[in-house]
Amino acid sequence: MNGNLSIKLKQFILLDDCPPDWKEYDLYCIRDGDATFYVGRSYLAFDRVWEHIRNGWKARSLVGRFLLCNWPASMNFEIHLMSSRASDFDPVRNDPALAEEMLIKRHRPCLNDSLNAEPLELPEKYLPPNAEIRCSRSLTKLRFQAALAVKNEEKKKWMEG
Repeated sequence: MNGNLSIKLKQFILLDDCPPDWKEYDLYCIRDGDATFYVGRSYLAFDRVWEHIRNGWKARSLVGRFLLCNWPASMNFEIHLMSSRASDFDPVRNDPALAEEMLIKRHRPCLNDSLNAEPLELPEKYLPPNAEIRCSRSLTKLRFQAALAVKNEEKKKWMEG
């Protein structure tokens, strides 16, 4: 078992279905560099991250709304998927709820309210989740933009390499 995986939002948003190897991941973290925005837990982290994205437009997910408010910059945010069964979580007996709490205490994510006694302030370079959503309300358009960004990134690496 690998224990964790990181993928940029622009790559994540291109996936329709959860890859079989990712079904072990029950924890997730959304971050950009040193800024951790949110830590969460779900039976299937892949599906939960998708719920956040889809519910952002409807203001049912603070995290999803934050991602949409910060689009297109948020395309480069990292989605970090983890398994509570990984050795990193042995100190909490690999209990998913305790693993989530451990991550929240460690990273002090900006957008987590529960289990987070001292959340870090959202860095000024990011729009807050209550800002106006300026990106398209069409998932198809967002996916097109993400696919183009991935293609351009690959082309740049190819030309430099």
